[in-house]
Amino acid sequence: MQIHNLPYRDPGKPDVRSGARFLVWLFRHQLGGQAKALGWGLLNQLAIAGLAVGTGIAVQAVVDRDGRGLALAGLLIAGLGIAIALGDAMVHRATVTNWITAAARVQQLLARKTAELGSVLTRRVAAGEVITVSTSDAEKIGWFVEVVSRFVAAATTVLIVCTALVIYQPALGVVVAIGFPVVALAVLPLLPHASHRADVQREKAGYATELAADTVAGLRVLRGIGGEELFLNRYRAASQEVRGAAVRSARTWSLISAVQVLLPGALMLTVVAYGAKLALDGRITVGELVTVYSAVLLAQHPMRAVEEMALAYSYSQPSAKRAARVLALERSVTATDGDHSRPTGDLYDPVTGLLAPEGLLTAVVCGDPDVAGTLAERLGGHPAGDVVAAPDGDEREPDRAPGGPAAVPSVRLGEVPLDELPLDEARTAVLVQDKEPVLLSGTLRELLDVPSSGRVSASDALGAAQCSDVLDALARASTGTDGTGDPMETPITERGRSLSGGQRQRLALARSLVTDPEVLVLDEPTSAVDSHTEARIAAGIRQLRDARTTVVLASSPLLLDLADRVVLMDGDTVAAVGTHRELLRSEPRYRAVVAREPESGTERTAGVPV
Repeated sequence: MQIHNLPYRDPGKPDVRSGARFLVWLFRHQLGGQAKALGWGLLNQLAIAGLAVGTGIAVQAVVDRDGRGLALAGLLIAGLGIAIALGDAMVHRATVTNWITAAARVQQLLARKTAELGSVLTRRVAAGEVITVSTSDAEKIGWFVEVVSRFVAAATTVLIVCTALVIYQPALGVVVAIGFPVVALAVLPLLPHASHRADVQREKAGYATELAADTVAGLRVLRGIGGEELFLNRYRAASQEVRGAAVRSARTWSLISAVQVLLPGALMLTVVAYGAKLALDGRITVGELVTVYSAVLLAQHPMRAVEEMALAYSYSQPSAKRAARVLALERSVTATDGDHSRPTGDLYDPVTGLLAPEGLLTAVVCGDPDVAGTLAERLGGHPAGDVVAAPDGDEREPDRAPGGPAAVPSVRLGEVPLDELPLDEARTAVLVQDKEPVLLSGTLRELLDVPSSGRVSASDALGAAQCSDVLDALARASTGTDGTGDPMETPITERGRSLSGGQRQRLALARSLVTDPEVLVLDEPTSAVDSHTEARIAAGIRQLRDARTTVVLASSPLLLDLADRVVLMDGDTVAAVGTHRELLRSEPRYRAVVAREPESGTERTAGVPV
């Protein structure tokens, strides 16, 4: 796999039984790239080790006043230099390719899992952990996969050097063969402790960063209640904890660095002292001494790869565990292998009894916003209890018997359960816009460039969502104050931070209308706009979604009055069905939610105490 071929058409099905198994799975899927990196790594490392032979021949030729031998040594060193340059460039290219492609595979797997689970994912895993896995953890995992080939090349080179030295000069070769493993393995007992301290430091730094971001985001509110000093003191305390953790981590890493300098130096001194004694005794020549010394000196290069491997594994293990934990989450019901034509018909939820007839605008009134949000997710095929741990995990939903089938039936579109549809077909059939939609950074044209039926134009959707003032503001932002710029090409900042809440909500509504799905579910689509704008938006939705199935969860009379039918929810069951005016006349619980009138003779509304 080459970088220019990314992304993968299919990143595969990962082994998420443990972090170690996940790392092994990633490595197995890069055997071609690993073999290429190993080959170039061996060329590079063996050429570096071969310089010791060339240096020893050259020194001995000078001692013997052998011009021909010196020339041959020069040619050998020049050839090895070319091999080193070529091997170093190509191994760097191959290993970086392995790193990037492994990280990309992890990110694609995570993106696929996020798309599969939807908003339910953040109920099982914190959003910050998902971001960590897709960024820093993906890089650490890629680093480990990249280091493996260089480690194998380095270990092979050290083994060859030790074997060659034992054969070439047994007296010194045995010392080197014993010393190399000691030097390589000496820091291993310290690495887990150092890795743990580094993890603690990162966790505390992440908390401090999150605390700072929250403080800045809520600074206006904090100033209003006089809470700046309280949050600043919290940040100071968190910052001091980060400093202390960093100092403790630095102490461990400094000890590791000291060991990495002390032991190789001790081995070098031992080889020089013992070799000099052997040379003085006449048991070895000066050229042999220089060859062994040079081999030990040059072998420090592959030894660093051995240490890097241990370090990369220590860092990647927690990252792989986090990635495996996220990727292990599964939908409780998977798509069947049967062929489904594009589903049409009424949208029906067998759990609540809610029915949204085909082609009609159905409004749903819930007294509790959380109930409304959960219902919206169910209607889109994302029930709150729809995620379970992988087979080896121990998390299960209360409504699921261990090892048994799902206890909660799926929402049906026509005769087809949404859970049995392939994921892309289910998402195409039913689109849910929650009460806090997210706008990605980019231009307005890019924001509205979404998969759609093609029947609704961007201008019609923007008009129905009453976005004229948003277009004017974007036009002014693109050219200054004359308003002559193209609003469709005006960049929108991340999450639409440069826009007001009502403007963001209307742009998100326009994006949903452009999509033109078979069924559109809107959760409080006008909660952030004034009543006049809300009335026009309601009329726009009614007109643009004519003869299309639309479900609006709202309690605004302006929206409810335009609906073909209104459903009143009492907790998680249907309490009454009718038009807005019929329910106002006949249903006290409906008036308690919509008109804010207390029910006579009772102290409860549809799901919420009065």
